[in-house]
Amino acid sequence: MTDDIVVVTGVNGFVGKHLARELQSQGVRVVGIGTDETVHPEISDIVDTYHQVDLTQSWPDLPQVKAIIHLAGLAVVGPSYENPQLYINANSAMVTNLCEYYLKQTSKPRIIILSSGTVYDASQPMPIPEAGELNYASPYAVSKVLNENQAKYYRNRGLDCIIARPFNHIGPGQIQGFILPDFYERIHNTTESTITVGNINTRRDYTDVRDIVRAHTLLALAPKLQYDTYNVCSGRSLAGSDILAKLKIAMNRPEIKFEIDSALVRPTDIQEIVGDSSRLRNELKWEPKFTIDQTIADFIASNNT
Repeated sequence: MTDDIVVVTGVNGFVGKHLARELQSQGVRVVGIGTDETVHPEISDIVDTYHQVDLTQSWPDLPQVKAIIHLAGLAVVGPSYENPQLYINANSAMVTNLCEYYLKQTSKPRIIILSSGTVYDASQPMPIPEAGELNYASPYAVSKVLNENQAKYYRNRGLDCIIARPFNHIGPGQIQGFILPDFYERIHNTTESTITVGNINTRRDYTDVRDIVRAHTLLALAPKLQYDTYNVCSGRSLAGSDILAKLKIAMNRPEIKFEIDSALVRPTDIQEIVGDSSRLRNELKWEPKFTIDQTIADFIASNNT
């Protein structure tokens, strides 16, 4: 164990728990921040100290730390259409409170601001590099572009703000509201031969959450970085129908059929998006380690324990 301390906001969430484990595996002490009263039992033996804070209101007083990885925020795209201003207000207020706090501190830790691959315009050539054209296809994406602009503003004010743009997460422990857990729940809970789905022909760049948090850790701990923005992605696209087919086999339910529910289809859904993670691969030697089949198997196992 080193003396390095890394703060993880949203530590009790899907990504936060995986990130805490990854940081511990690198010998780093973890300070967790969340809105729950206590740290999640899964990581209670990993997180050194835990702070219950509403980051839309304030940032806690902390000891000197090496880095902050800011995961906290409203992160599900769908509900952002119903509450656009909530997403914009909450996600931007957290970054403001975090960065304003460190403007006043002598020690300036690296601050990893989590954006998203959803900020890109999908009509451009792929894979999309960090210099690609941006789009504003959802209130969630709008809030993430706002976070990026905040990061650039505070970088100009002297803070070491780095923007990470992870594309679609997938992996063990993921909750409903995302493609793999949603498909799993529908198959697991039905006694019928058919489940309802949305548009399963869209293709996304899926990366196992454990590979994504390894990238965040590398960005947080690197002595120096060449850029201020990094894509985190596999560089390959996979259709929802492919995930469903693999999941059916892994769950021993190959007979399951599906029908499209128009209520689950978003009119603004793009057909395909793929990212270019060459910066991350070339500079920090990051590569995805988990195959989609392993990810699905581990997801199923995590739901059977």
